[in-house]
Amino acid sequence: MFCFQCNICSEQCLVDLGELGREKASCLTCGSTPRLRAIIRALSVELLDRNTVLADFPTRKDIVGFGMTDWEGYGNQLAEKFNYENTYLHQEPYFDASADRLPSERVGANDFILSSEVFEHVVPPVSKAFENAYDLLKPGGVLIMTVPYGLGPASLEHFPDLHDYTIIEEKGNYHLRNVTKDGTVQEFHDLVFHGGPGSTLEMRIFSESALLQHLKEAGFEKITVYRKPDFIHGVWWPEPWAFPVSARKPRL
Repeated sequence: MFCFQCNICSEQCLVDLGELGREKASCLTCGSTPRLRAIIRALSVELLDRNTVLADFPTRKDIVGFGMTDWEGYGNQLAEKFNYENTYLHQEPYFDASADRLPSERVGANDFILSSEVFEHVVPPVSKAFENAYDLLKPGGVLIMTVPYGLGPASLEHFPDLHDYTIIEEKGNYHLRNVTKDGTVQEFHDLVFHGGPGSTLEMRIFSESALLQHLKEAGFEKITVYRKPDFIHGVWWPEPWAFPVSARKPRL
């Protein structure tokens, strides 16, 4: 057993190290997982140049933040600390990471962007989402993201020719019917959903190398993979992958 302080709610937690998992709630007070605490650790280091709990973040309404379907457990606190707005794909305030055109008022407006477990669900080509994240940031701004990536040589795109598609449910089973740009009809079965059947469709499994290459091609620099555990705040999981990544837009 070891004790850690949750960097989201500040509570002291006692947990068996063998029970820690990336997606397993291990703070009994707020329900945070190691992945969620890892996002706040990376944000703390990138914004404040120190590793501290959310309660000790300064109140700085001059710092503008943008969330892509962030967990409300830390999103609500970020809104108190910064000029921060959380957004969603299916409810207001809306934001589509793969949009062909960004709202002009959002372009170049943000000091930081948080995106946790979003880009694996973005319709192809996923490169558009990386380009949009870059365009949303101010010069010198930082993107902090997680995706469930592996260590293979390349990402696996489940539907590389996705164009005009429909997800069809029949007797509890789901399949995807796609019509490509050239009119070819495709059928896909054994779909993978995150959040339960029919919820959020997994479009791809990233590899770490492909993820970093997407960031570089979008124009980001100073890319950091947060591999090192933060046992003080309960940031650890046994698998050597799917760590948070930060990337900065170059300053002018």
